[in-house]
Amino acid sequence: MANSYFRFKHFRVEQAHCAMKVCTDACILGASANLGAAPRILDVGTGTGLLALMAAQRNPTARIEAVEIDAAAAAQALQNAHGSPWAGRIGVYAGSLAQFAATQPAPYQHILCNPPFFRYSLRSPDAARTTARHTAPDTLTFAELAAFAAQHLTADGRLTVLLPPPEMQVFELEANRTGLYPTTRLVVRHRPGSKALRHLTEFGFVAQPTANYELAIHAADSEEYSAEFRSLMRDFYLAF
Repeated sequence: MANSYFRFKHFRVEQAHCAMKVCTDACILGASANLGAAPRILDVGTGTGLLALMAAQRNPTARIEAVEIDAAAAAQALQNAHGSPWAGRIGVYAGSLAQFAATQPAPYQHILCNPPFFRYSLRSPDAARTTARHTAPDTLTFAELAAFAAQHLTADGRLTVLLPPPEMQVFELEANRTGLYPTTRLVVRHRPGSKALRHLTEFGFVAQPTANYELAIHAADSEEYSAEFRSLMRDFYLAF
């Protein structure tokens, strides 16, 4: 059974009421996204509020907003935000992305999303976990996310998305249709040379050659964390 909380160096994430718990790939997204000095950041499908909290730690002046369709998870994300050092800079909206769009939010310089992606696998009997992990007409679709980003990013804004490689190919097609194109891609592997687990892809409005990078979580032939992973997570993980 997953722990009811996950403690980082500068904040704690309560997760008892969230279907999707803190996980390594989401932490990589939060630590590696190129947030720069973006004054406004949006976390779509925030779950526990993890990405919003990591963004607030990394960017000390940004206003971060987070959207979550599951009411229990949204309440937990709000609790986590209020218990953090950045309570005044994080807002949580409980509702769908379409409902949030209807509030006519101001444009963002960066949008982060770890979207549902199990498009073809069996659905979980846990309805909340299904909503968090599976694309479906009544939840967040790739087309909806891409269209929202295209409409609510500034001209120089960026969208960063975390997906398995096959799903990322599908998402890139949807993004291209809205005028968003991949600018950088971080390929995440268990260890050097192993199968790619996730792609963290940044999108912008200018079509250009994609810069590709690699991150191995573990060192070759070892269960030890790699030096690159330790360096990336040093400001967050207690163990580092």
